[in-house]
Amino acid sequence: MIIYVNSQFTLMPNITLSLPEEVYRKMKRRTDVKWSEVARRAIVERLERLEGPVAFRASTSDLRDMIVESGVELEKIPVEDAIRYYRKTKELEWKRTSTIQAN
Repeated sequence: MIIYVNSQFTLMPNITLSLPEEVYRKMKRRTDVKWSEVARRAIVERLERLEGPVAFRASTSDLRDMIVESGVELEKIPVEDAIRYYRKTKELEWKRTSTIQAN
């Protein structure tokens, strides 16, 4: 049996970020957005562009090249199948990055 444990409570250092007042007011109105997560992802993405990927992540052009090399013909995949595969991949990626497995 596999139990998934939410890993969002990992102890991480904090930083202070200065913003223009107008940007701050707009952010405060958007309570549906986790701004610390937006900033965290932006910083990680920037570091990956500067230093290379921290974990395996491929750009769209890298993925396109991998698909071509594998011999898969995307234009022959029915749209319904592509949407289903996309949703399943998105779900699995969320599970991979948002949870850890505990025995």
